[in-house]
Amino acid sequence: MSDIRRETITAPDGTRIAVHRMGEGRPVLLFHGLFSSAEMNWIKFGHAALLAENGFECIMPDWRVHGESDGPTDAALYAPGVLVRDALHIVETLGLEDYDLVGFSLGARTATSAVIAGLKPRRLVLGGMGIEGLSNWQARSAFFVDMIDRFDTIERGDPAFLAKSFMKGQGIDPVAARLLLTQGVEDIAMEDLAKITMPTLVLIGDEDRDNGSPEKLRDALPDATMAVVPGNHMGSVTKKDMGRAILDFLS
Repeated sequence: MSDIRRETITAPDGTRIAVHRMGEGRPVLLFHGLFSSAEMNWIKFGHAALLAENGFECIMPDWRVHGESDGPTDAALYAPGVLVRDALHIVETLGLEDYDLVGFSLGARTATSAVIAGLKPRRLVLGGMGIEGLSNWQARSAFFVDMIDRFDTIERGDPAFLAKSFMKGQGIDPVAARLLLTQGVEDIAMEDLAKITMPTLVLIGDEDRDNGSPEKLRDALPDATMAVVPGNHMGSVTKKDMGRAILDFLS
C-alpha cells in the first residue's frame, strides 16, 4: 500500500483540519461520512490504495469534529455551511485546479453544496446519497441529535445503539457533534442542482435508502449516471466494489 502523508490545514477560524494523502498523479478529493474519518471511509477498506495504484493522488480530509481534526466546542465555530467553507478552504490552500471529487453520505452532501458554491471538479461521485438527503436536514439529523441527548442511557436493542457505538468507537466528542448537527449544516435548494453540470456518478448500495431515492437524485442532475454496489449504508463502504466503481467512473 502507498505511504500515507499527513498534513494540517488551519481554517480561517483557527480549527485545524487533518488531511491524509496517498499516491501520486491526478488529484481526487475524498470526503467521508458522518462520524467516520478518512481512515474509516477510504483507507481501511482499500479504496484509496486502489485509486493510488491507478494513477491518482487521494486527498482525504477529516472533517472538523472527526478523525484527527479539531473538534471545538465553541458554538460560534459552527455557523451554517461550515463544512462547505472548510472544503473550499482546503481546495484553495492546496491550489487544486484540475481534480475529481468523491463524497460519501455527509461527504456527498457537502460535496454537492461545495460544487453549488463554486468548486469545479472534472468529475463528481455522490455515494450513499438520495435526493431526500440533500434537503430537510433537520429531519435527517434529528435521529443523531436524539442519540447524543440520550447517549448515556442507550442500551443494546435501542434503534440508536449502533450509531452510538460507532460514534463512541470513533472518539467523537458529543458536544462538538451536536453543534455540527444542529448549527453547521444547511439545506440544499433543489433548483441549485442545475448548477452541477460536470459528469456525476450517484453510487449507492443495493440495500441503502438511508438518504432517500438515488434514482431521483440521478434524474435531478444535468449529467448523471447511477451505479449500484452491494451493501446497506454502513456496509457498502466496507466492500471493494465501491472502490472499483469509483475508479471505473474516474478513469
